[in-house]
Amino acid sequence: MSEKEAKWYVAHTYSGHEKKVKANIEKIVENRGMEDVIHEVVVPTEEKVEVKDGKKKVKQKKIFPGYVIVKMIMNDESWYVVRNTRGVTGFVGPASKPVPLTDEEVRWMGIEDKTPSIDIEVGEAVKVTSGPFENFIGEVKGINNEKQTLRVSISMFGRETPVELEFTQVEKL
Repeated sequence: MSEKEAKWYVAHTYSGHEKKVKANIEKIVENRGMEDVIHEVVVPTEEKVEVKDGKKKVKQKKIFPGYVIVKMIMNDESWYVVRNTRGVTGFVGPASKPVPLTDEEVRWMGIEDKTPSIDIEVGEAVKVTSGPFENFIGEVKGINNEKQTLRVSISMFGRETPVELEFTQVEKL
């Protein structure tokens, strides 16, 4: 059952408990120091725009309700940890042997391609292209690739104001 390379596995959960299960698995991994075995836990979501009372709202909607995707090296201990996390009802696959997702399934689900690179560095000037600070120009003070955000200092009312912007909201000058 043991392999060297981490693969993506699907765990079935009670519907509506996906985020709680994700948090529980991450907490157990942290407490037991298993970061080298269980790498990542994902609840696949997509943005849906809803119009309510004439106002647009962007909501995160679960693509696969009742499932969490776990990237891990499958062994007895990692199987036990995920399988016995509160809210998990089992793995997808025959009874005791979870089946990993194929590379094609992982690409199709869009799990791993969520980290776009950005050709902007700290200290460079950027123009805000959307949002409340549209058309402002600022200097990049920090980059968070994981959250896909930039910390930008813009001049507002004669003062330098730090704002957090998404990669998609800015363009390099």
